[in-house]
Amino acid sequence: MAVNFTQNASLAAQLIAGTKKHLPTTSVTLSGVVYTPAQLETSLQTLVDLNTALEAARATARTKAAAQKAQSPPLRGQMSAFVAYVKVTFGNTPDVLADFGLTPRKAPTPLTVEQKAEATAKRAATRAARHTMGKLQKKAVKGTITTIVTQPPAGAAPAGTARANTS
Repeated sequence: MAVNFTQNASLAAQLIAGTKKHLPTTSVTLSGVVYTPAQLETSLQTLVDLNTALEAARATARTKAAAQKAQSPPLRGQMSAFVAYVKVTFGNTPDVLADFGLTPRKAPTPLTVEQKAEATAKRAATRAARHTMGKLQKKAVKGTITTIVTQPPAGAAPAGTARANTS
């Protein structure tokens, strides 16, 4: 069962008002414990105060989240540019980059002869499967038309109009 703090606080405020109006001096026994109206009002007021504080904190959080959402993109862009500047300025010097909280770029490990051969075979297989061609290969492809299909005039009988191209 979900607890709705706003409803609880509203009910607590109404209970306080009802206690002041109808039970101003009467003691109340709840679960074997005797409470004065002032004690009950204090407990109920605590619920109201907690909810009020929670709502204020939520409103503050929403305001701060909206400010963060609005201000972060340009600041992150500036930070990214500064990181790039630091990396360009100091290169791969690990101790200086560590002072900025950055790590040096990891040098790529060279491929073995077997890995290179496997990569070349995979590339060739992919090009064959996708029927991809380079610029020069595309230039070399020329199409030829073997038949021309024309639409007959509106009143003519539909006859075979395909002719062989002799050029």
